[in-house]
Amino acid sequence: LRNMEVLEEYDPGRYPNATKVFLNGAWIGVHQDPKALVKDVQELRRTNQIPAEVSLIRDIRDREFKIFSDAGRVMRPLFVVHQEDDPEKGVEKGTLVLTKDMVRRLEEDQSLPPGDENYFGWQSLVNAGVIEYMDAEEEETA
Repeated sequence: LRNMEVLEEYDPGRYPNATKVFLNGAWIGVHQDPKALVKDVQELRRTNQIPAEVSLIRDIRDREFKIFSDAGRVMRPLFVVHQEDDPEKGVEKGTLVLTKDMVRRLEEDQSLPPGDENYFGWQSLVNAGVIEYMDAEEEETA
């Protein structure tokens, strides 16, 4: 977690408005730019650098960012939506990350034999950051 100040070095007088960072319920540090932190960690999850089952919850009111990687949380898959305009890629805020080409590839999967190397499938959508798994608490803050 880039630019996170570990708890042992945290001086509340110096950074009174810092966001607390928790990992599986344990307070591990603070961060000065929680919006960037959340965006970075979401990007890690969407690019499979951390497991898709990791929960990311930002509580703006309490200035907390909670990361849960423990087992036992009920999660459901949701489609990812672009959060910002990206004129270079021709992407508008609020549009699905899922593309028509991906839907076409899923349709083509139906005619492929099991184990075919061209099989696209559900896991490819997760790997491409099109689908995210969220628990109820993360959904409330998404």
